[in-house]
Amino acid sequence: MSVKIRMKRVGAKNTPIFRIVVADGRSPRDGKFIEELGTYWPQKKSDKVKLDLERAKYWVSKGAQPSETVASFIKKASKAVAAA
Repeated sequence: MSVKIRMKRVGAKNTPIFRIVVADGRSPRDGKFIEELGTYWPQKKSDKVKLDLERAKYWVSKGAQPSETVASFIKKASKAVAAA
């Protein structure tokens, strides 16, 4: 079983909101998931991403594969924590 960290779309038509979730690779995009790690609002002006960085790092250490977009969110959040 391959575990993925990816986004799940939950917003209304023309107002997308995404949840960052840990899911089995075989489940559909908006289907079952194991754990919710955060949210992403692409139309927001600032503070678009809220992410539980500690849990994301835990899942990556256990072998979960983040999608390209989620990997960039994790990288940006790690840099922000290191700078603070």
